[in-house]
Amino acid sequence: MSVAEAGARASSMRAVDAVEEYLVVRGAAKPSPHTIAAYRRDLLGVLGCVAEVGRCGRAELRVADLSGGVLRQAFAGFAAERAPSSVVRAWSTWNGFFGFLVAEGVVEGNPMPGVRRPRVKPAEPKPLMGEDTPERLLEALAAGCRRARDPWPERDLAVLALALLTGLRSAEMLGLRVDALSGRAGERRIRVVGKGGRTRSLPIEAPLEVLVEAYLRSREVRFGGRVRGADALLVDNRGRPLRRGGLQYLVRQCYRHAGVHDRVARGTLVHALRHTFATRLAEDGASVTEIMRLLGHTSITSSQSYIDVTASAQREAARSNRTYGVLRRLAEDGASAEAGAAG
Repeated sequence: MSVAEAGARASSMRAVDAVEEYLVVRGAAKPSPHTIAAYRRDLLGVLGCVAEVGRCGRAELRVADLSGGVLRQAFAGFAAERAPSSVVRAWSTWNGFFGFLVAEGVVEGNPMPGVRRPRVKPAEPKPLMGEDTPERLLEALAAGCRRARDPWPERDLAVLALALLTGLRSAEMLGLRVDALSGRAGERRIRVVGKGGRTRSLPIEAPLEVLVEAYLRSREVRFGGRVRGADALLVDNRGRPLRRGGLQYLVRQCYRHAGVHDRVARGTLVHALRHTFATRLAEDGASVTEIMRLLGHTSITSSQSYIDVTASAQREAARSNRTYGVLRRLAEDGASAEAGAAG
C-alpha cells in the first residue's frame, strides 16, 4: 500500500472501528475476557480524552486524528485522574494498537514513543504482617472462629490454607475444578491454569491433602450429593461456584474473625496470602527460579522482588559488610583482655 493510500484509509477509518478490529485480532491469542475488557477500557478511555482535545464526539474521530501532539495532550488528561500504573498499562495498550495499525498499512508510523509515560516503582510484596500470623489465622479458623449465619469452617479453612500453601491468584483459585487434584496419596499435585492460559502443576503435601478431602466430605454431607470431578473445587454456601466478590468477602471475614485484620496491608486480601507464600519460600532459601515456577511468573524480575525484601536476605547482606569483621576482632580482643585480667 502506497503512502497516499495509507493516508486515505486513515482519513476515512473511524478510530472506534480500528479499536474493534484490533481487539478481534488480539482475540486470536485467546486472552482472558478480563484482558480484552482492560484493552477496550484503555483504548476507549484515551479516545475519550482525544475527543475532548478536539472538542468532538468520540465516534467522530478518525485514525488520522491520532497524531503525536494530540495523543500527548490526551494522555496528560488521562493521567490526571489515574494512578501511574494505569497510565503505563494504557500506554502499552496504545503502543500495541499502533503496532497493529502500522502492520496493516493504516498508518505510516507509531507516534507512541513521543508520548511520555510515568515511571512506576516496582511493586513491593505485601505479605501478612507478623511472623505467626498465618499459623494464628489457620488455627482460629480450625477452631470455628468465623461466626457466620451459616458457618462452614471446613470450607473456610480449605480456602485459606490452599492460598497460603500454593500462592494461587484469585482467578486461579476460582478456576479450579475438583479433578485439578491428581496423583497418589501423599504425592498429590494440583493443576492450575494461570495467566494467558498457561498451566502449571504444583505439589501439595499430605496435611493440605487431608484438609481438602475433609472439606469435600463436608460438602457432600451439606448438599446431599456426590462431588464430581468437573465440579468447581470452591463453592459458596449454596453450593454454587465461588465468584470473585464472594472469595474476597470470605477472606476478609476470616481475617476479621481470626483477629488478624490489622495485619493485612491496605489494598490486599487474597493477594496478601500469595505474597506470604512467596515471601516464606524466599526466607527459607528457595531460589528465584523455584519461586518463579511456583507462582507462574513469566518474568524473573517479579519473583526476584520476594527475595529482595525478605528479612533473611537483608540480614545476610548486612552481615557480609566487611566493617563487621573489624568489630568482631575488637570484641574478641576485648574478651581476651578481660579474661587475662581476671586470670
